[in-house]
Order: sequence, then C-alpha cells, then structure tokens
Amino acid sequence: MKYRLMDLLACPMCRKFPLTLYAFEVKEVELASKPKRCEIYCGYSSSKIDELANEPNCEECWRKEIVNGLLFCEKCGRWYPIEEEIPRMLPDDMRDRNKDIRFLATWKARIPKKILEEGKPYNLLS
Repeated sequence: MKYRLMDLLACPMCRKFPLTLYAFEVKEVELASKPKRCEIYCGYSSSKIDELANEPNCEECWRKEIVNGLLFCEKCGRWYPIEEEIPRMLPDDMRDRNKDIRFLATWKARIPKKILEEGKPYNLLS
C-alpha cells in the first residue's frame, strides 16, 4: 500500500477520515512517475497538508510501499490489516475472525495495547 492512499481512505463503518496508520514492514520501490502532492492528508508525515510546517517529501513517500501494517479508526475503534501491500478494509460481517486474530498475534509486538485488547471487531481478548 502506498502512503498516499491515506489521502483517500476512510473507515468503511463510520466514515472517519483520516485513519491512523501503523506501518510494520516498508520496502523501497523505484519511482515510476513524477510524484503528485496529496490533497488533504499526507500519510507519510501523518498530518493534514495545511498543518505541515514544511513541504512534504513526496518523492521519498512515493518510493515507499507498506508491505504489512494496520489502519486504525480512532472514532469507532475498528482496525484493518494491511497484508502483502493490500489494505483489507472489509465491514465486520465480511471479516474472518481466525485470520484477524492470527494477524494480531503475529504483529502484537508492534500493535498498540488498546487495539490488541479493545479493537473491533476482534481483539486478543475476545
């Protein structure tokens, strides 16, 4: 997943924007085209564009690919895995509890305690 997707993604359940990103594995990729600046939110800087003190480093951002990570909605407490570069932003009724628990267990050292214990739809205590 590219950091620049954070400028577009909102929680599919409550529509909160922006989501919080936790990148666990990031790889470098070749810059395929001239980078464009995000419009509202810079995922690489984790900040709204109009709140940035300096110009965002779009070229560096466009060279990064999030391989594994997690998106979190502060409003409703839902989390969404990023696996093999793909954000899996499914509604609750389409998620696989066993896969979600396995994902949390695999990355628990990198996931905030709040998500591990209280995250929706599943957490390590549910």
